[in-house]
Amino acid sequence: MEFLFADWLGTPAWFWLAFAGIVLLLTAFDLGVLHKEDKEMGVAESLKLSAFYISIALAFGVWVWMAKGGEAGMQYYTGFFIEKALSIDNVFVISMIFTFFAVPARYQYRALLWGIVAVIVLRGLMIAGGAALVNEAYWVLYIFAAFLIATGVKMFWAADHAPDIGNNPAVRWISTHMRVTKEHHGQHFFVKVAHEKTGKLVTATTPLFLALVVINLADIVFAVDSVPAIFAITTDTFIVYTSNIMAILGLRALYFALAAMVHRFHYLKYALAAVLVFIGAKILIADFVLGGAKFPPLASLGITVGLIAAGVLYSLWKTSRDGGSPQAMN
Repeated sequence: MEFLFADWLGTPAWFWLAFAGIVLLLTAFDLGVLHKEDKEMGVAESLKLSAFYISIALAFGVWVWMAKGGEAGMQYYTGFFIEKALSIDNVFVISMIFTFFAVPARYQYRALLWGIVAVIVLRGLMIAGGAALVNEAYWVLYIFAAFLIATGVKMFWAADHAPDIGNNPAVRWISTHMRVTKEHHGQHFFVKVAHEKTGKLVTATTPLFLALVVINLADIVFAVDSVPAIFAITTDTFIVYTSNIMAILGLRALYFALAAMVHRFHYLKYALAAVLVFIGAKILIADFVLGGAKFPPLASLGITVGLIAAGVLYSLWKTSRDGGSPQAMN
């Protein structure tokens, strides 16, 4: 049993195993109990399930606080709130992807599940790579800081830019090199269809598979922002990974509520841009202004939550005053 207490990336192995167990249980409960059948999720159900996931994430933060100390706990919550806010922007893109591929609402939930599974693996690889870079060369954090500041400024000036899904290179490649059905086949990613000339059954992909590919590619793009942002808060790999995954796990449930009213969060992008600039600047302030002293974790959490809350509240107030019309806001 000694391996349970062995150090793995700066944290005892049993911490990682406990977290993996929580993720597996939540996924099994969600898919195997709550959603045995494909069905469209209503806004009320989405909000209730989201509240459940957020409660689990906050409770996990309490455990981190008690096990690793108050500073680690605040770092976890800061990372969680940043990733949760960034996921709202992710929801907007996912909604566009499902609309583009005409994916029925009753099949979207399971497609999101497989997207989350891929995210857990991809984020793990990216975070492991980032941790290795930071451990080998601390100055990499300065690159992260500059990148976050540049990304925040770019996001502020291009907040209304929408991705061109139809010209996505992966979509073009799959459409050119693989047989793609014009219609959906339930929740299936691959189906057998008759060859146009021979009549023999051949394997073809469905639009749902294309949607899944684009969603995973979009998450890689979002991870390029979110992973450096959390490394700018802490280099503890356990905190970085768990705060990321805990925020993402509830994305499936939150999606259906946010997708129905994503236009109400029109101005949140500007708040997220400010958060990225602040997180990037925090590293430079700590090393070159505070003489290497850590930026107070409580202040970092307070400023992050304050900026996100201001973006949400202003968006709700402004869109309510303008009648909630996206056209009225542009």
